[in-house]
Formats: sequence, structure tokens, C-alpha cells
Amino acid sequence: MPSRRQIREAAVQFLYCADLEGGAPAEEYRNTFWELLTEPDRRRHLQSTFRALEHITQGRQDRLLELSERAPVALARLNAATETQALKKVLQDTLQYESLWSIQWEKIRKMPLSDVDNDSVVGQLEAALKQLYAIDRDLINARRNFQQTLDDFPVLRPLLESVTASMRRMQRISDRVQMLENPNLFPEQTDLKHLCTSHTDLIQLRSEADLMVDAVLQHKERIDQTLAGVIQNFSPERIDPVDRAILRLSTSELLTRPELSAKIVINEAVDLAKKFGSNDSGRFVNGILDQLAKERS
Repeated sequence: MPSRRQIREAAVQFLYCADLEGGAPAEEYRNTFWELLTEPDRRRHLQSTFRALEHITQGRQDRLLELSERAPVALARLNAATETQALKKVLQDTLQYESLWSIQWEKIRKMPLSDVDNDSVVGQLEAALKQLYAIDRDLINARRNFQQTLDDFPVLRPLLESVTASMRRMQRISDRVQMLENPNLFPEQTDLKHLCTSHTDLIQLRSEADLMVDAVLQHKERIDQTLAGVIQNFSPERIDPVDRAILRLSTSELLTRPELSAKIVINEAVDLAKKFGSNDSGRFVNGILDQLAKERS
């Protein structure tokens, strides 16, 4: 779970980078900002996901070979009767998706993962994994369609049991892949806990920071008017961009979050100023917010 400090740091960085006085509108910049900010975490998450996929797919090729050896016999039996052509088509679709899955996974395995610090490699791997997950979902639906269609031909079940048994074995791999795609939906899987935590933390960090940013954007005019009341000759563009972002965020909390202690808000702001601002930022931010806090009380 991200800390309040992490959330505030992300909010300040966004307010600074988006530059509310010019440049691209904040909303248009938001996705780009989060991609840049979370890139190191995304890289670690991708590496962990790849290692998990390597573990999950062990033995898949043997199971696929088993299915491939059993499928021709099943197709021959289905080809013998006109009324079973629909079932034959569904089986062929399933085999095609199995092949596409293997091809996509082989592409991923051949990627230069040792160069995961390269931005282009990260983007390629993310896109390739999304495609693998999409193929896996199509494959699951194809297997389900085969089983549902087979239900219309109970007399064929014993004859096709070897194929359906192979499909069940393949489905167990897909079940694990689905857990990797959405680890937060399977909290009971302790071996996926680190992926679930990482995924959930990134989502929560953005959600909480976006709420802080939205509060500043929504009340920006009121915030600036309040700052103008304590800063002589106030003009936003005359204040250092980092100090401006910190002051706006903290003023927003002083104005709209009465449940927060002014002392805590000021101390956090000073810490942010020391980390991101100049040598004088901490003292400047502290003086402005201290005066605002006195007026609030």
C-alpha cells in the first residue's frame, strides 16, 4: 500500500510537470506522466511476470503435442457425418488458437529481456503480453464452445474423451495465465502475492494522487486567491514551479481537508520542498503555509 508521502510526491511531480500555466492541458498529460513515473515499477513487474510465465508454461509443449496427436483422429470421426461439422469447426478453431498461443509465447521468449532497461523493449514486452493474454482468452472461449457444442452430441463424448482430456490439461495452464493477467482477483494465491501487491499498489498510487491533483485543479482559482492574500505581489508565474506545485497542493488540503492537522500538512510540505526544491524552498513554503494555517484557525 503506497504511503501518504509517496502519494503526495507523485501529486507534486504531476503538478510541476504538467505546468498549469501553460503547455498541454493537465488531462492530456496525465497518462504520459504516469507511464514515466511508474516505469521502474513496470519493469520489475514485467520481469516477475515473465519469470512466472516461464514456470507456468513448463510442460505445455508436451501437452500440446499430445493434443496434436489426438486431434486428427477426432477430426476424422467428425468429418464422417454432416451434422457434426459445427463441432469439427469449433475443434479446428481451438487448435488454431493453441498454435497462435505457442507462436506468441515464442516471440516473447526471444525478446531481449536482458535489456529491459531499454524503453522500447519495455513497450514491446507489454504489448506482446497483452496480445498473449488476448489470445489466451480467445482460446478459453474456443475450448468452452467445443465443450458446449459437444453436449449436443452425447453419443460422441466417449469417442472424443481423449481430446477433451487434453483440452482440460491445457486449460489448467490458461487458468494460471489468467491469474497472472489479473493477480488482484486471486488474493488466495500466495505465490502470486508479490505480483498482486505490485499491481494493486500502482493502481492505488495513481488513484490517490489523481484525487489530490483533481482537488487542486478544481479549486485552483480559490487556491491562488488564498495564496495572493499572504504573498506580496503574488503572481503564480513568479514563483518557482516546484514551490508553486507544493504550495497549491498543501493550500488545497488546508482549504478542503479540515480533518487534516495543519501541522502535518506543513511538515509534509516542507519535506517535499527540501526534496524537490531549492535551498530556500523549505523556509519559503513553511512561512507561507504557517500564515495560512493561522488564518484557517
